[in-house]
Amino acid sequence: MTETVPFEFELDPYMRHLGFQAEVPAPGRARVWGELRPEHLNSFGSAHGGFLFSLADSAFALASNSHGALAVALSAHIEYFKGTRAGDRLEAVATEISLTRRTGVYQIEIRNGAEAVALFTGTVYRRPEQPTTLKAGNSAV
Repeated sequence: MTETVPFEFELDPYMRHLGFQAEVPAPGRARVWGELRPEHLNSFGSAHGGFLFSLADSAFALASNSHGALAVALSAHIEYFKGTRAGDRLEAVATEISLTRRTGVYQIEIRNGAEAVALFTGTVYRRPEQPTTLKAGNSAV
């Protein structure tokens, strides 16, 4: 069994503004969650696509930067499957699909409990010479 080492990091101002919480349990993995509030809804009463994209993009950023090298997005794509409503606790789980010296590909599932809400995929350009602020430690925010 592999032991997971949590990472120390701070949420960026946008993530905090949206009320997100997060953890980075291991390199290449991240989990971000938050409660869907009325101000996050579209005119149909479901999660605004921008909110869901932000949730997934936050997990994407944390997972891709967890190797210690700066990673910046090259592309991102999202598929929306299911509606949601205020009060739902949504979770985005990022998994690393491919990692090379210069690129990384990630898949992020957004779920409402056991139900899949959306699927996000993203590719990053990695800058190994430029470190990130994520580092292995004893706590996660």
